[in-house]
Amino acid sequence: MDTKQPVTVIGLGPMGQAMVHALLGQGHHVTVWNRTASRGDALVARGAIRAKSAEDALTANELVVLSLTDYDAMYALLEPASHALAGRVLVNLSSDTPEKTRAGARWVSEHGGVHLTGGVNASPSGIGQPGSSTFYSGPREVFEAHRSTLEVLTDTDYRGGDPGLAALLYQIVVGMFWTSVLGYWQAIALADANGLTATDVLPHATELLTGMPGFLSLYAERIDAGEHGGDAERLAMGMASVEHVLHTNADAGVDTTLPAAVAALFRRGMDAGHGADSASRLTELMKTAKA
Repeated sequence: MDTKQPVTVIGLGPMGQAMVHALLGQGHHVTVWNRTASRGDALVARGAIRAKSAEDALTANELVVLSLTDYDAMYALLEPASHALAGRVLVNLSSDTPEKTRAGARWVSEHGGVHLTGGVNASPSGIGQPGSSTFYSGPREVFEAHRSTLEVLTDTDYRGGDPGLAALLYQIVVGMFWTSVLGYWQAIALADANGLTATDVLPHATELLTGMPGFLSLYAERIDAGEHGGDAERLAMGMASVEHVLHTNADAGVDTTLPAAVAALFRRGMDAGHGADSASRLTELMKTAKA
């Protein structure tokens, strides 16, 4: 007897396609739909079923996975077929803000469906591979009922009933990722302006990141305790350091948008009188939008 749960996947960009391949590889019957139908050709050739419409895709299976750009895309695709949401479990792996996610969950509920939020901490190449994970939030019993199927895609990390929580944690991780990667790209741009290559920078970037876990752990404990004493380092020292970085980039003729933003934040801390504190004091300033 076939016990594999059938699944519908709506949205066949690189992430959606990777999910369908993973599900097919584990023996699931998968129905697919995408506004540009040709994106499903290779999946259909492998055994997926192509729905004729969004409505047909929703009614095909109880479990429906969305892999879209954002919640506006969900409304654009599903609103005309919203009556077909009744009785469906909509696992929305699209990115958006926590508030838009909560509104989306209410919209699904108003149409008789159940919404699970997912925030995928993986690239398409990581889908179905060990070490990838996804934040989930929403009704616990619904998550548990479909957990084994969702774990075909990635490991699962259930965070609670609030549908916005998975979205929040995802945005926190993505924010750290892109800010970190931009720092790396800034370093490459500066290196290039001085005759060095990305390969030249790579071992130094790797060494820096290898040492980060201990550094982050130390600061997490101090920040949670509200301790920002300047015993290990001081904001004033950091101010001088980031200004040196800014001037080095400017002297090289490299774009200074990113280092200038960093320097401006340090300068706010100095102007607020925190020069003798740890640079971690900046977290207190960052908790409130600049007036």
